[in-house]
Amino acid sequence: MTWAPIRRGVVVGVLAGLLAGLFAYLVGEPLVQDAIDIEESKAAAHAGLTFIPAHISDVVVSRDAQRGGLFLGNVLYGVAMGLIFAVVFLAVRGRGRARSDWQLSLVIAGCAFVALVALPFVKYPANPPAVGDPDTIGDRTAYYVILLVAGALSVLAAIRVGRLAESGGEEPWRRPLAMVLTFGVLALVLVLALPDVDEVPSDFPASLLWQFRLSSLGTQLVFWTSLGIGYGIAADRALRPAAARAAVTT
Repeated sequence: MTWAPIRRGVVVGVLAGLLAGLFAYLVGEPLVQDAIDIEESKAAAHAGLTFIPAHISDVVVSRDAQRGGLFLGNVLYGVAMGLIFAVVFLAVRGRGRARSDWQLSLVIAGCAFVALVALPFVKYPANPPAVGDPDTIGDRTAYYVILLVAGALSVLAAIRVGRLAESGGEEPWRRPLAMVLTFGVLALVLVLALPDVDEVPSDFPASLLWQFRLSSLGTQLVFWTSLGIGYGIAADRALRPAAARAAVTT
């Protein structure tokens, strides 16, 4: 096995992580700061104190360090996801109906976004830091991981059902319809079966909450779109020299 596709996935993952980090910094970071300010104001008022934004000096990690960690976290996430993306790409290449590496890359990125981002967002959308009950963090994390794994398995099941449906007739609509229905039913069962977790205080501004959640979703959309497009372009360009050499030899 050549290591070029793996290296390609890591490089593209890093670039996608940087783009996602930039989006999160420009769009999401101001919302995070607003949420922290609100929580600190409430804590100070509850203690009967005059609010002083002392969190910058009191916390172990300063806000500037957190902002830098935002990029580092997204880059590390990009390395991991880029590596997994490349392995999946190599595993399914030539087995699906995608006509080119470009199309296959977009299909994989789209499936990953639906299973790993969109489905969990419906049930357990992201909340700003310092918002919510810290006693529920363990449960929320466990439920979220369960939904991630189950969502990925649901996509695999939908693909399998789609192949079986395709073999049962020549109609072009059989495969996509079977896949959409299978994933839709499994996703609905997961959303209804897993417990609800409502840890956001009722007095927290709803507009700020949903702006943050949408920015979080947008960060993931930027990442997976960049990864799918970037890897597809890189894979397509890598084929051109090989195709040129094959044309010369023939």
